[in-house]
Amino acid sequence: MRTLDALADEIMATGFRCTGCGACCREVSPGSNLVMVTPAEARAVADAAGRTFDGVAEPYPDFIEGEDGARYTFDWSLRREDGRCLFLEEGRCTVYGARPWICRTYPFMLDGDRLAVSECPGLGAEMSREEARLLAALLIGRQEAEEAEEEGIRSVLASTAVPVETCAVVDSEGVWPVHG
Repeated sequence: MRTLDALADEIMATGFRCTGCGACCREVSPGSNLVMVTPAEARAVADAAGRTFDGVAEPYPDFIEGEDGARYTFDWSLRREDGRCLFLEEGRCTVYGARPWICRTYPFMLDGDRLAVSECPGLGAEMSREEARLLAALLIGRQEAEEAEEEGIRSVLASTAVPVETCAVVDSEGVWPVHG
C-alpha cells in the first residue's frame, strides 16, 4: 500500500484545482457522470437532501444474468435527471457536505496502488502540499471503504442467494428485489 506522502507527491505533481464547471456532474459521454454509492453514502445523501433512499439512489445499471433467471447488480448509483446529477442546481452541489467518496476525490482514484486520473479541466493547476495530502487521505479512505463494501458483498453472497427469476441489488447489507 502506498504511503500518504508518496501519494500526495504524485497528486501534487499532477496538479488539480476544481474549476466549478460541473462537467463531472453532467453526462458528457454515456455513463460519464454515473456515481456508484454504498448504502451508507446513499442514506447520507438522502438525509442531506430530505429525500428517501429510493429518491436518491437507483440500482447500478450493469446487471449480471444468472443461470437461474436471476438478474442482479452490485450496489447503487445516484439518480440522474436530464443527463445531470439530481443534486446539481445552478452549477452547485446541493448535498456538497454529504457528497459520496467518488465526488470528493474526482478526478482521482486508486486502482490498487496506481493513481488513476480522469479527464478534467482542473488538472495541471498548482496545489498546496496540504491540499495534496488531504486529497491523498481521502483517496486512501475511499479505497478502504470500497474494499469494505466489496467484502460485505462477498459475505452477503456467501450466505444469501438471489431468488430465482428475480431482479435484485446485492450490497453489503443484503439482497434487495428491484421492481419495474
